[in-house]
Amino acid sequence: MHCRAASIILLTCLLLAACSSPAPTWRSRVMVLVADLGRHDASKFFPHEYRNLLETFEHGEAVLHVNEDDEEADSYYLLALQKGELLRAELRLARERKAKEERIRKAEEKARIEEERLLKDAIMAEERLRVQEHSKKVADESRSGSTRGWNQTKDQAAFPVTYTVRRGETLPQIAARSEIYNDATLWPIIYRVNRDQIRDPKQLWPGQSLKIPRNFSRDEANEAKRYSVKK
Repeated sequence: MHCRAASIILLTCLLLAACSSPAPTWRSRVMVLVADLGRHDASKFFPHEYRNLLETFEHGEAVLHVNEDDEEADSYYLLALQKGELLRAELRLARERKAKEERIRKAEEKARIEEERLLKDAIMAEERLRVQEHSKKVADESRSGSTRGWNQTKDQAAFPVTYTVRRGETLPQIAARSEIYNDATLWPIIYRVNRDQIRDPKQLWPGQSLKIPRNFSRDEANEAKRYSVKK
């Protein structure tokens, strides 16, 4: 009876010892690491490596739960832990590279925007300068036109296009006046354009208003001088 009771007690102790045997050393650490890598998008940056890590961990899980071999399972967990640590280091470097690339991209974008702003300012400045130059040109032309008009008026006042005959004057005398032609031999030019009111070039009437041509050619002047000599 006592032997049977002792056997039962021994068996119970063995079962308790078996149930309380320590879990694999690296399993919990690998589980935390795998979850942490998943949160940090390891599968996005390194899909092949992350999948290989999961396969190693799942192999350890199969050995632990199917084969119930803690020691062999722990070797897979340790291997998975080593792969996970390497992957975490690579992931950190990848994220640093990405952050650096993002900073460079933002700097380049900022530089591009600044360059576009400077170019726009230069175009606007050039447009303003063009408008100013155009306005100045218009103003200069306006002043020049006013000066020309004034000079033309002055010239017309100095060199009239009509002349009122005075008592006793003849065509050569009129042509010889300084404000007319200053040349008596050019009187035929006056005679030719006023034939409607001059019947005899040697006879003028006081008060007659004669037209004085201004735009005549050199040939016309020479012809007038030849005609004057003949008369």
